[in-house]
Amino acid sequence: MFVAFILTGFVSFAQQSLVKAEIDTTNIRIGEQFQLKISVAETQNVIIPKLSLSGLEIVDSTKVDTLKSMLVRKYILTGFDSGSFYIPQQQIFVKNQAYLTDSLLVNVATVAVDTTKVKKFPIKSIKSEPFTFDDFKNYIYIALAILAIIIFWIYWFVIRKKKEEEELPTYRTLPPYEEAILRLTELDEKLLWQNNKVKEYYSELTEIVRGYIERELQVPALENTTDEVLEMIKKFKKAATIETSEETIMKLRDLLREADLVKFAKSKPLAIEIEDDRKDAEFIIGHLKPKETVKEDTDGLE
Repeated sequence: MFVAFILTGFVSFAQQSLVKAEIDTTNIRIGEQFQLKISVAETQNVIIPKLSLSGLEIVDSTKVDTLKSMLVRKYILTGFDSGSFYIPQQQIFVKNQAYLTDSLLVNVATVAVDTTKVKKFPIKSIKSEPFTFDDFKNYIYIALAILAIIIFWIYWFVIRKKKEEEELPTYRTLPPYEEAILRLTELDEKLLWQNNKVKEYYSELTEIVRGYIERELQVPALENTTDEVLEMIKKFKKAATIETSEETIMKLRDLLREADLVKFAKSKPLAIEIEDDRKDAEFIIGHLKPKETVKEDTDGLE
């Protein structure tokens, strides 16, 4: 029995020498902090489990530090209830063998308040919180949406409409001949056929000539085919209702048919031929007019 007692004391001493728990104070006031340090006199195969406490709380802890041949871990503890609390024995594993630290007693005392020296203040009314952006953001988003709709409405129905009205071509109010000459000049400035846009050039060129005929002679020249337009011109000449010549009709025929070949048969006229067609278009416009009616003098002879 004596031998067993000796062995138990030896094991207890060995545990205390291998693992150790210390605190920097045993008495604190509520809310004060103190330090617990656990030391292990071994660096290999050491496991320090999560700290087990009752009545005390962990504020912070450090990582395990290696100091020479020892592992150290520190904890910052505090207590918020008055009384005496034990830090129970902590189980540390060293090379798969469990060792226990000593239990430690901590006294947590209340803070005495001298009410005779505490200045009393009247109960304050509820203070309203300051306004923040979140209080108004929904209203701001709604206001911005309404403002965007108003701006869009003003642009679409006022500014855009006014701009379109200002951009309407002014030559529509000109007489047929002046309008056609102006459009020919604008066509020349586009340099379409010079940039290999021959088809577009002939489309606009014949549209100008057909538009002139439609306005000047009051016939649907833009909608009719080449043969239909030529047939109408021949009938007008035969009825002597227009002032023109056979040369003008021939130039009109050649121009319209050349344009049809370019647009539908992918013909590619030479530059000199394109320039001649441009001259013929202006010649046709200048030599195809309705016959002016001459009022006869019906005054009686004296």
